[in-house]
Amino acid sequence: MRISLFSFFLFLSVALFAQSPIKYVSPSKKATKLYESGKLYYESSNDDLAIADLEKALKEDPKYIDVYLLLGYIYSDKGRNEDALTAFNKVIELDPINYQVINFTIGRLNMFLGKYDEAKKAYGYYLKYPRANPENISIAKRDIASCDFAINAIKNPVPFNPKNLGEGVNSSLDEYFPCVTADDQTILFTRLINDAQVYGGKQEDFYISKKENGIWQKALNLGAPINTKNNEGAPTISPDGQQIIFVACQGIEGYGVGRKGYGSCDLFWSRKKGNNWSAPVNLMEPVNSRNWETQPSISSDGKTLYFIRGIVTREGIKEQDIYTSVKNDDGSWTNPVKLSNKINTPGKEESVFIHPDGKTLYFSSDGHIGMGGLDIYMSKKDENGEWGTPVNLGYPINTHKDENSLLVSADGRLAYFASDREGGFGGLDLYSFELPEHARPDLVSYMKGKVYDAENKNPLEANFQLIDLATGKTVVEALSNPGNGEFLVCLPANKNYALNVSKNGYLFFSENFSLKEGATNLQPIKKDVPLSPIKEGEKVVLKNVFFETAKFDLKDESKIELDKLVAFLQKNPTLKIEISGHTDNQGDQKSNLTLSDNRSKTVYNYLVSKGIAAERLSSKGYGDTMPIADNKTPEGRSLNRRTEFKIISK
Repeated sequence: MRISLFSFFLFLSVALFAQSPIKYVSPSKKATKLYESGKLYYESSNDDLAIADLEKALKEDPKYIDVYLLLGYIYSDKGRNEDALTAFNKVIELDPINYQVINFTIGRLNMFLGKYDEAKKAYGYYLKYPRANPENISIAKRDIASCDFAINAIKNPVPFNPKNLGEGVNSSLDEYFPCVTADDQTILFTRLINDAQVYGGKQEDFYISKKENGIWQKALNLGAPINTKNNEGAPTISPDGQQIIFVACQGIEGYGVGRKGYGSCDLFWSRKKGNNWSAPVNLMEPVNSRNWETQPSISSDGKTLYFIRGIVTREGIKEQDIYTSVKNDDGSWTNPVKLSNKINTPGKEESVFIHPDGKTLYFSSDGHIGMGGLDIYMSKKDENGEWGTPVNLGYPINTHKDENSLLVSADGRLAYFASDREGGFGGLDLYSFELPEHARPDLVSYMKGKVYDAENKNPLEANFQLIDLATGKTVVEALSNPGNGEFLVCLPANKNYALNVSKNGYLFFSENFSLKEGATNLQPIKKDVPLSPIKEGEKVVLKNVFFETAKFDLKDESKIELDKLVAFLQKNPTLKIEISGHTDNQGDQKSNLTLSDNRSKTVYNYLVSKGIAAERLSSKGYGDTMPIADNKTPEGRSLNRRTEFKIISK
């Protein structure tokens, strides 16, 4: 992990040089001359020549403290942290009293290198320093707590067996920032490709791979209009694979025109139409700003966007925090709001990911107690919408190095991440591993299929609404693909849902799903949805109209479906319908006929109470005379107990 010039300027220039009570003067004129020469090379950014002269100076005077200080500074700036630590330890060895302040820097370096016992020891010495900086005292105490956590985590490792996704996805180039669809059959990721025509000779593009027989196939460039000669990165794909939100930055003059934005990097949106993608659109203000927006993640209902915003300063990007914005009914986005201080810290947050369960958040941070650097954490939202205290995913998922870009599959079993570990294809590769139980989200299943015209079989673009029957709230609202009719709707566990599929000019489709409490394994539902054009004689089963057993009192959750019927009749003001009630063949036929008639009248009365003209409605009970399934099975009898409506006239 490279320690930034800015960080070491804070730690060394302020904590060391400003506080050091003495300046060492070497008895060797040659050593002094070489030190001064090395300092000049350093100030002119010629680090290699600076190191050469400083190392020569030490041969002349092995106790030259100022040389060790400057060498430590340069080594750390070049990412040679072990060499930097050796240099600073030498300073303490030569003068532990006057340079007690340097123990803070030694503590930090040991922390970054995963030497937790040594880090605690150095920080302990620093905290005894009478002129210790209050901000550094706070950092030291937090790092000591992190050392204790890390030492314990290493003694109690979590299961971790990462597997390379294979040559279909990975290459000799860098692959990172993965995202997958809810069915785990499509992966989209960023690849850093060589391109001599762009500034720096490299640029980022999106690649996509499909899974066949459990193996990821050769990844293909996503192509125009999303990929350009400039950088595209850090995508989020909706669970159904139909929408992408990604990051793009303004281009460099002379090397192609980048996408115009509000700041250095903005978020853009594209939707799939058939097998092609629409031209990306800037999400605009207030999501995008004059600052830096990146690493988006969209909730499964498509209504809440999570992303990272950093404040652009002369020294670089600062105050990286997680923000959220909610989509309004008109498609615009609300003013972004920071997540609470339970999640965001004075440190840096990155790589936010909201799971399709809608309540489990994964993110990276260097501001929480952890292994050092960026660790991956999980937080769950409670019933009041408050985020819980973040949980570190543990060792060896997290180490003293930076860990980020974690993605979790919809079923919660697999996690995906990028790593340059040995045994890969080169550079950063994408891996998956089985997520430990303590780090898993709630169970999620999905319904997948196509919407089509029931008569001509042509694919249709239709509106999907998934509604929580207990609360009446819309959980997911989406559109099927206009080119091929494909859809995928996520179904979080432990709820009962109503599904409504509608399109102007067609009868709506309804379905219900009961994902019972205590479910431990949810099987995906594959179901195509035929929509029938509105015409006389067509029928719709109202699958989400429920009555009390052997009674004709409507259950509260029935009002969701009946309100959809009210809206349908309001959109089609000339329609006349018959509401019919049906039973199975259990019990007395006469009683069944009376019950079905009363139930149809109850629905009739509800529609009238909502403003539908009575002359447009009729009701009739048919008892068990019109079964649609075999009454010999419980499943068949359940289908026969139903409420329908039929188009009488247009």
